[in-house]
Amino acid sequence: MSASDGGNARAAGYTPHPYVGGRTAALRALAAWRMRWPGAPRVIVLTGNPGSGRSRLLTGFLMMCDPEYRKQLPLDDLDPATVPPDLPAPAVPSAAGRTAAQVLWLLADHFELAAGRNEDVFAELAAREEPVTVVVPDVDQAGPVRAAGEAARVVRDVLTPLAATETVQLLADVPRELATELAGTLPATQVQVIDLDAPEWADPKGLVLHAETALDAGSGAPELPYTTDPAARRALAEALAARAAGSRLTVQLAVQSLLMQPEGFDPADASQLPANVGEALDLHARRLGADPLTLRLMLAPLAFAEGEGLPVQLLGTLASAVAGRDMSQDIADGMLLAAPFIQPVEPSSEDDEDGTGAGAEAAAGAGDGRTLLRLMHPALAEEIRSGLPDVRDAQTRIAMALLEEVPQQDWAQADPYIRDHLAAHTLEAGLLPQLLTDPGLFAHADPVTLRAAIEAVPLEQLGAPARTYLRTAPLLTRSQAPATLRAAFLESAFVEDGLAPYAEALHTRGFRLPWRTLWSVPLAGVRAVTTGSVAAVGEDGTAVSRPVAALLVPEGTPGSRTLPDPADGAVASQDGTGAADGTATGEGAGGADGDGEAPAGGRTALLLHDLRAPEYVDADPSQVVQPSEEDREAAPLGFSRGADYLRVWVRADRRMVAALVSDSPVVDADLSPDGVLVVATERGVTARQILVAAPAATPSVPAQRTGTTDADASHGLEGDHS
Repeated sequence: MSASDGGNARAAGYTPHPYVGGRTAALRALAAWRMRWPGAPRVIVLTGNPGSGRSRLLTGFLMMCDPEYRKQLPLDDLDPATVPPDLPAPAVPSAAGRTAAQVLWLLADHFELAAGRNEDVFAELAAREEPVTVVVPDVDQAGPVRAAGEAARVVRDVLTPLAATETVQLLADVPRELATELAGTLPATQVQVIDLDAPEWADPKGLVLHAETALDAGSGAPELPYTTDPAARRALAEALAARAAGSRLTVQLAVQSLLMQPEGFDPADASQLPANVGEALDLHARRLGADPLTLRLMLAPLAFAEGEGLPVQLLGTLASAVAGRDMSQDIADGMLLAAPFIQPVEPSSEDDEDGTGAGAEAAAGAGDGRTLLRLMHPALAEEIRSGLPDVRDAQTRIAMALLEEVPQQDWAQADPYIRDHLAAHTLEAGLLPQLLTDPGLFAHADPVTLRAAIEAVPLEQLGAPARTYLRTAPLLTRSQAPATLRAAFLESAFVEDGLAPYAEALHTRGFRLPWRTLWSVPLAGVRAVTTGSVAAVGEDGTAVSRPVAALLVPEGTPGSRTLPDPADGAVASQDGTGAADGTATGEGAGGADGDGEAPAGGRTALLLHDLRAPEYVDADPSQVVQPSEEDREAAPLGFSRGADYLRVWVRADRRMVAALVSDSPVVDADLSPDGVLVVATERGVTARQILVAAPAATPSVPAQRTGTTDADASHGLEGDHS
């Protein structure tokens, strides 16, 4: 399809697309791509300057690709060459606010793939007999943290492999700096770049129509000489379009400004028409008798806002921080001044997902019914940031102001925006490593956002607590754990990494943790565990019983004692459910095989570890005494396990009191009668004292997707895939 044919559409009497209002040449190319027209490319890269209308074009095209939405469009009146065939809707994994892994696993969910790893997604798509159609919009808005550069990862880790998959028909909306990179990975016959600012794809007539429609009093504009008189409206629309040099955003902002405050606007004065987004801001301020710098400072916090938007109650505080003076009166008097450039947003997710931690009620209350504000377009944010003398200094001021808004530095009471996005602000300020010392923040912050921010910092700049968090983050994101369970997982991780003070601190932050981690050893090759006791001599010289964890390990493990015969072993096997069978005899001992033979890989040995203290025990393995079956049945707690999780429950009422998800496969586990859970994974062995909480704090096992290793990045919506 030739772009030069676009101007023929109106001449033929066709109705413009009701949402796009033009872009005939681009719509024709997209329709040819959708119908796999002979000679049409398999991959289209849509790009253009910020504000060029890429999102609007893609939205209008997807309207015609949706079987249900098509019924609401006047398709018979449109140029037939712009209307794609009536086919099942394509997969549309939006990149806005998502990591590369999330985008990929949204795609995997859409096609119901059985993939367990990132590379499996592409392999399964390549193996399909029928081609699949994928549209990826808003790549420029990718990532939960703006400064982390997630758009480049989406292009390199998702779009490039998708484009290389012959069974995938791909359309992606990509910023110009990445469009050439993506297109350059394919033969010229397979890819087409549609740059909406290039002469062959520009649509000046469509831009005039866009302005004319926005100015029409019949479309909701106030009745003014240039909105009610068709000739005057057309003349102003043409002047706006000519001045804006193809920028739909500039035209949109200019129209919103003059319609919201028409006083002082002379349509015959071309100097009042903006040529770019910056001029739209400054001309609006001057027409309302305000200082353009004041308007920019009012909007500066929104230009740095993360996530869905900034809570309205923080706007004045942060504007004052950026300006270095009190902006509260400017904010109070200037909402009409700022109105054309901002929009309110209702939060789309719950602000407090954890109802068990101290202070949760206060945090939830802080989020109830709150309104978020954001700028009308990302290009506005870029314009405002570029006009500041020192972006890093502005972010530093914002970060410090947000930190001061945390009551008594209690993250449970902090506004959800602060606890979830403070890390993103400190990242751009260059201060993130200094922030990453509070385990309370680790537990309360959204793990998807915090992980993305930390991963943007070179590893050598991170302290030990931050490295522990980074190691644990895939478990936190894939498990969808609430704050209390995140704190529990981190408490164990800190003990595993030798950071006991950080683990202990989490017990003082108001969480009702389901356990206290007693010790952890990085011991590979453990084949089975059991709890028991050995005879010992007390401080007063009397005989005492010392609780131990008996670990079945490969022969030669330092500190272990070789078992001369499997029948002499003291470690009982586990049944198929993972519940301890409680046997203390040699029958079935010797490992998970349960056949009395040493597991594959050689003879085994027994290593004894104190059950409650971080130290090994030097004792004769034959002297280990295990709890009897009666002792176990009389114990208040029982447990069961799966491949990478365990549940601990109260025997009396079957109430679950602890749910443990492991970041490596569980090899074996045992629960002592007094509630010490010893778990052996492929990484090591950890002992946790189960803390039985009140019934109201009964936990639930986080959602898991089976069959995936934790070596992968978190997937899907950071919780639907493990």
